[in-house]
Amino acid sequence: MSGQRSRKQVKKPDWQTGIAKERIKTLLAQAELNSKNPAYSRRYVELLRKIAMRYTIRLPKSIKRRFCKNCNSFFTSENSSVRTSPKQQAVIVTCKNCGSVQRFPYRKEKA
Repeated sequence: MSGQRSRKQVKKPDWQTGIAKERIKTLLAQAELNSKNPAYSRRYVELLRKIAMRYTIRLPKSIKRRFCKNCNSFFTSENSSVRTSPKQQAVIVTCKNCGSVQRFPYRKEKA
């Protein structure tokens, strides 16, 4: 072996993941309510992501696209820019706090 030990992945009990999902929902609601205060909303998003990673809960796209992955700021109309690019076929979201760019692809519907 190359000096690394493999860790056995232990699944968390369902009651723990249920509580974690509830906390994620409440933290998202708090981040949305406190979007005028960026320090609070950023902290709520940090906690939300940390809980999801600890309990290996996949966040749905609707939640993932509401905050910056780089600086954890909750997107509002003041701190983000949203554009569509027909050339790239993507929605481009630019964070005005850290300058990071996120591209979310879309497909045109068939007529």
